[in-house]
Amino acid sequence: MKVGLVGFAGSGKTTVFNALTGLSAEVGGYGKSAKANMGVIQVPDLRVEKLSQIFNSKKKTLARIEFVDVAGPESKEASGLDQKLINAIREVDALVLVLRAFENHALPVGPDPVRDLELFEAELAISDLLQVEHRLERVVKEKALEREKDLFTRAKTHLEAGKPLRTFAHRPDEAPTLANFRFLSQKHLLSLVNLPEDHIAQGTSQGLKAAAQARGLQYIEMSAHAEMEISQLDAEHQAEFLAHLGLKEPARDRFIRAAYGLLDLISFLTMGEDESRAWTIKRGMSAQKAGGRIHTDIERGFIRAEVISYEDFISLGSEAKCREAGRLRLEGKEYIVQDGDIMSFRFNV
Repeated sequence: MKVGLVGFAGSGKTTVFNALTGLSAEVGGYGKSAKANMGVIQVPDLRVEKLSQIFNSKKKTLARIEFVDVAGPESKEASGLDQKLINAIREVDALVLVLRAFENHALPVGPDPVRDLELFEAELAISDLLQVEHRLERVVKEKALEREKDLFTRAKTHLEAGKPLRTFAHRPDEAPTLANFRFLSQKHLLSLVNLPEDHIAQGTSQGLKAAAQARGLQYIEMSAHAEMEISQLDAEHQAEFLAHLGLKEPARDRFIRAAYGLLDLISFLTMGEDESRAWTIKRGMSAQKAGGRIHTDIERGFIRAEVISYEDFISLGSEAKCREAGRLRLEGKEYIVQDGDIMSFRFNV
């Protein structure tokens, strides 16, 4: 999973980046020429840890979230995003919009998360509208593209009404065409409210909650500066700092849950002496497609999948006992993979 951290200059994006990744990227780089920060976090999974211990696996591989943090525009009337930012966020699976809820005396305007949410959504829509208009011009010139005319005419009307393309109603057969253009406002969007440390207990304003809910957006809260300091402590001191702030867990854990929920992701597992591993897939994916996450040969030559639920394996203690108890199932290519399925694939190419 690749996530783009976006937001207006001075919103604390890089501090959020440091808090989530545990890195120490330089903060305060408000200029558009600032270099993008790249980072990766592993997704904690006790199931992989347990399987690795049972098999004494040579390798343990957790799921990963990649982050891209690119300098954002200034908070003002929407006027189009910097091309470097556009290029960077086209490549990500989801966007996390960092909204400033703290005073930043280096900026000419005070904090207003609702304003920034509305303006950044408008920036994304403007970028997509320009792209749609350009495509429509080409469709008119090339008759071979006539089938796209209705789709992009409707998309243009939707964007002109100030609505993001993620709320755009389209036919299933039109989805691949839209996906090819990697529209910014069609991407999953999670709003992250960056609070001052003394407002952690108070939380987000009702106005922002209403604005996010009206747009169908999920949101999480954190004090990025405090969480950045926490991320750089050892486990014992992290727990003490979190307790002092009235938090049960670090922001990273809350973020991972929110991101998996936003993208509707689950993990299936593979196990053995060589490697125990979590594989991230979309909920509702078939066994054949899930096999393709491991290797395209598995998907192409899929025969069947042997499946044990993680709970059954831990309860019974071994694959052999699961087989004896009838808890090891043979599933075909249309089987819908469930979170925590331990899978072994049979294939022939």
